[in-house]
Amino acid sequence: MFLGTHTPRLDDKGRMFLPAKYRDKLAHGLVITRGQERCLYVFPMAEFERIATAMQSTPVSSKAVRDFQRVFLSGASDEMPDKQGRITIPPTLREYAGLTKDCTVIGTGNRAEIWDSAAWDAYLESTEQSFSDQSEEVVPGLL
Repeated sequence: MFLGTHTPRLDDKGRMFLPAKYRDKLAHGLVITRGQERCLYVFPMAEFERIATAMQSTPVSSKAVRDFQRVFLSGASDEMPDKQGRITIPPTLREYAGLTKDCTVIGTGNRAEIWDSAAWDAYLESTEQSFSDQSEEVVPGLL
């Protein structure tokens, strides 16, 4: 499970150190793709394959399904961390998420997300109140 918030930096070659606690889960390969709210999703290879397989059972006659699949899968890039635990984020994905130097990597359970740090701070600030207000509506009886 991916948990926590980390603040790695992106180097001039588009590489980033994975948070140490995520490295074992991603050591055998990972997929980076476009996420929602202009972040990047990072999945272990096996989890991405599970999701891609599940997508194959969705109705391609639905425009919403086609649109989602196109954006999600066309941006996907399979990567292998180097010996130092770094991954290279392709230029198109860096551009999509607005990544420059300061990044925030958050754990969201089955995936990690990579955000531009300023974008993450703005997102968190804009959703903090609704997080407090909606806990019962989102997952009834959880807390």
